[in-house]
Amino acid sequence: MKIQMSLGQKILTILFFFSLTNYSFSQIADSTKAHFTVNGAVTITNSGISVIPTFTLGKPATIFDFVLRKKKFSFEPQLRFAIEDLKPWSFIFWLRYKVTDSKKFKMGIGVHPSTVFGNTIITENGVSRDVITVKRYWAGDLNPTLFLSKDVNIGLYYLYARGLEDAVKHTNYVGLNSNFTNIKINNGVFMKASPQLYYLKIAEKDGYYFTSTFTVAKKNFPLALSSIINKKIKSNITSEDFVWNISLIYSY
Repeated sequence: MKIQMSLGQKILTILFFFSLTNYSFSQIADSTKAHFTVNGAVTITNSGISVIPTFTLGKPATIFDFVLRKKKFSFEPQLRFAIEDLKPWSFIFWLRYKVTDSKKFKMGIGVHPSTVFGNTIITENGVSRDVITVKRYWAGDLNPTLFLSKDVNIGLYYLYARGLEDAVKHTNYVGLNSNFTNIKINNGVFMKASPQLYYLKIAEKDGYYFTSTFTVAKKNFPLALSSIINKKIKSNITSEDFVWNISLIYSY
């Protein structure tokens, strides 16, 4: 049985799910506040863009981020859903460790299992139906960052992912990035910009890309506007030449 819902009902369902998870994580924070820090965010975007920004869901999505941190360790699950039909898009469960965390230099490593969901149509006895498919991955990353000042840093990001089942077996992502974290606009409003040049290799195909994230926020205010752009420079990987989105983020 397929249940039809209006856009308003879908948004209310997402907000209800968020209220439950926010309450649950608040309870964890209250019960473990002497040992853990807990925070998170909910993002609603017109076009879901993947962790590797070459790839996009291509339709509105909502993303739930959670961070449970103790000293140098953190657990950071990320749950992504398509708004259109409330079907899952991808689930990622990061486990991270800060190798070094000084004022001038930081370096973290992370590993995660992830699940990417898709759709396919199968026909049985002359009847076609939509079936959710699943691809599983194991991945790890490394991200050394050098701070040139309090608000400016440069870094390197490397991600390796290995696909299980029939998924792509090997993916390598290497990015040279910079972050400008406090570009003042007016009355406590500021902008963050994170441009990056990256190289992506998937199986035997590869390519070069430019991506950047722009975020406008206000100090001590939970809502922010963000946008991601991604431009293909030279690549033989099948993907769109240019993608972008705009997102509303609620942080708690």
